[in-house]
Amino acid sequence: MRTSRFRSNRWLVAAATVVSLTALTACGSSDGDSNSDPNAIVVGSANFTESETIANIYAEALRVNGFDVSTSFNVGSREAYIPALKDGSISVIPDYTGNLLQYLDPDSTATSSADVLAALPAALGSELAIATPASAEDKDAVVVTKETADKWNLKTIADLAPHSAEVKFGAPAEFQERPAGLPGLKSNYGLDISAANFVPIADGGGPATVKALSSGDITAANIFTTSASIPANNFVVLEDPKNNFPAQNVVPVLRASKSSDKLKTVLDAVSAKLTTEELLTLNVQVSGDTKTEPAAAAKAWVTAQGLDKPVS
Repeated sequence: MRTSRFRSNRWLVAAATVVSLTALTACGSSDGDSNSDPNAIVVGSANFTESETIANIYAEALRVNGFDVSTSFNVGSREAYIPALKDGSISVIPDYTGNLLQYLDPDSTATSSADVLAALPAALGSELAIATPASAEDKDAVVVTKETADKWNLKTIADLAPHSAEVKFGAPAEFQERPAGLPGLKSNYGLDISAANFVPIADGGGPATVKALSSGDITAANIFTTSASIPANNFVVLEDPKNNFPAQNVVPVLRASKSSDKLKTVLDAVSAKLTTEELLTLNVQVSGDTKTEPAAAAKAWVTAQGLDKPVS
């Protein structure tokens, strides 16, 4: 998944991964590829809603362009879907550049969008490929209420640093130790959160974190940039100009043997339209009050973006 190194709840436990892998293997053909026809594409998704929504967008756009598309959603974590790409059980899946690079090359220190993209080809090896990443990013962020942002005139994480002693920071427990967590915020921006002012919250920026931030129990929180809770609560995402948090551009990851100019052209057309704002809007539709089904939200988005016609 896009799973942040701080968001272990978004990864499947080992038993679930084994189940996913077993099911996918059973679906594949004897030669290890779901279909040798280059026009037959299996679109997969990880086991969270945003991934399923983006995967539905890929599927819709590919069908419009004449591909024979089937789907395999909620495959699981990278431990499940990267092997599924390699064995041909799925052909393409949305991922996130920074976390994909960290999974494939744990020693990588790249954090900016350009550096991450430059490092990916070597990490992908011969069995995987990518299309062009979208500008849309779903990455870790430091988030505050609008009241706090207005009171302290906050625009960037650096602006929060002078108020370090007053900041109660909520995040998963491992945020205290990871390089891009509190250590990174201190070294990059001077934001120095004491142990007494760190509030461990285990839901990865979910409802408990949102409640703590909106109620004032914490001053700042680690929340994903495309969380529907941000517009719903009028929260403010502080800018990260030094790329403390690795870039997480949405990127189609392909089984290399399924990659073609036609396939990449369609996926690139989707990426060209998919901005962070558009992804946030989709998440609000799917996870907000309306609870639109991912497939329905994706179909409407494809139409609204003019992708319901073949890409020239």
